[in-house]
Amino acid sequence: MAGLAGLRARRRAQSTDYWPGFVDAMATLLLVIIFLLSIFMIAQFFLSQQLSGRDTVLNRLNAQISELTELLALERANSGELEDTILGLQASLSDAQSEQTRLLGLLENSSGAADAAGGRATQLENLLDDERQISQDALAQVELLNQQIAALRRQIAAANAALEASEAKEADSQAKIASLGKRLNAALVQRVQELSRYRSDFFGRLREILSQRSDISVVGDRFVFQSEVLFDSGQEDINPEGRQELDKLADAIQELSGQIPDEINWVLRVDGHTDARPLSGTGRLRNNWELSAARAISVVRYLIERGVDPKRLVAAGFGEFQPLEEGETPDALAKNRRIELKLTER
Repeated sequence: MAGLAGLRARRRAQSTDYWPGFVDAMATLLLVIIFLLSIFMIAQFFLSQQLSGRDTVLNRLNAQISELTELLALERANSGELEDTILGLQASLSDAQSEQTRLLGLLENSSGAADAAGGRATQLENLLDDERQISQDALAQVELLNQQIAALRRQIAAANAALEASEAKEADSQAKIASLGKRLNAALVQRVQELSRYRSDFFGRLREILSQRSDISVVGDRFVFQSEVLFDSGQEDINPEGRQELDKLADAIQELSGQIPDEINWVLRVDGHTDARPLSGTGRLRNNWELSAARAISVVRYLIERGVDPKRLVAAGFGEFQPLEEGETPDALAKNRRIELKLTER
């Protein structure tokens, strides 16, 4: 009995010696697992914080990019380079978002490998540092864009101010031109009115000195001699009776020259006209046009001989192409053969 009791005591002592060591080993393993899980949880917490902060930065960048896009749309004509920069930023943001997706995938995959949490957390922190640098670069580019947009706005404001000043100057010039035009028109009207008055006086004087002959008349603003008063049929030389009438005309022109002010640049135009019948004979003149011009020149030359200033005389020939009356009757043909005097401005 005593031997059996001793054996039991020795077994009890041996059993008590193994159990505490086993408990210690299990506790140590549990602490290691808890420590690793704590590290993993802490790393996951910091990673979540960093990702959340980066999402905020990305959202802010997206908002700023939207605002810049609206501003650049207004300055499209001058912002080609800015649009290229915005596209680059958007590409960078797209790359950042892709990297974020990749990091989230890595984070999800890391949940099944607690023993590698420390190394992956370090890798993720490095990646987050890279993302922070990208975000800082993006913010720097956004700041540069803001400065460029402000400079563009200043340039546009200066251009608008210059344009407004130019438009005001042009409006002032147009007003001055309009005022000058009105004054010139008024002066021209006055000159025309004065010349019309002198023409009326001149024609009235001609009526008096030419004895109201039926073959000398006033038609509109012209004084008309029938050709038979000055020339024989088909001839360009002034006949004696015509010289007497032109002497009176020369005296009237010289009297008129002393009355018209020097600032009115007037001339007396002598126009020769014929009827439509062709010239007969084989003389120097070949057609009615040459005859009308030669007769007008003869009148001008005679008036110059009588003392009229050559600068105040003009000769022109119209042939049969401006008749007073249509038709082939003797009366119509006689009216169309004529010398016209017109007082006008040069």
